[in-house]
Amino acid sequence: MLIRKLFRFENAHIVRNCTSQRCSRSIHGHSYQVEVILEAHALDHGQMVYDFGLLKGHIKDLIDSFDHAIAFWDKDDAEYISYCQKFSQRWISMPVSPSAEQFSRLIFVLVDAVLKQTVMQNGEADVVLNSVIVHETQTGYAQAFREDINNPRMGLIKLEDIIFSPQVCHEWTDPEMYEKLKHGEKFVNPTITLQVPI
Repeated sequence: MLIRKLFRFENAHIVRNCTSQRCSRSIHGHSYQVEVILEAHALDHGQMVYDFGLLKGHIKDLIDSFDHAIAFWDKDDAEYISYCQKFSQRWISMPVSPSAEQFSRLIFVLVDAVLKQTVMQNGEADVVLNSVIVHETQTGYAQAFREDINNPRMGLIKLEDIIFSPQVCHEWTDPEMYEKLKHGEKFVNPTITLQVPI
């Protein structure tokens, strides 16, 4: 069974080396929609794949990091990167170009890491991240699957190579969340008291 949670953010970028001159030579923005699709073959004690409310924590914070921010490729021109950091409090340095395709892969890496490091407390069985869809426009989106993540032909994405600005980190519920994620610390979901015997 699959479930889907929708997130939104506004973001600015330049996609270097793409065919469109408007996209590759000018800072521009999009109203992104992100679909996080989870998969399981059993249900938890609430008879859900995964409680949607649980996605409003670290996963929401990470995706919201891109809202009203500028995303840039860490291989871009050093002067451009410097100006992005100087004139925007909210920025994300990415080890890949900020295309919709790479956003879908990068967000997959982030969400997958959170889920893998989360201690489940409500009978969640085999819930995993199925895919991430990033809608850059109303007519176009990119969808990343697990097999796309470690594909060297698409560029490597490691947690330690994604850098969030100090302001972005400050706005998280837990400003140390990303350091904990990079160091493999566990996140613990709330415990529940069963109201009806299973």
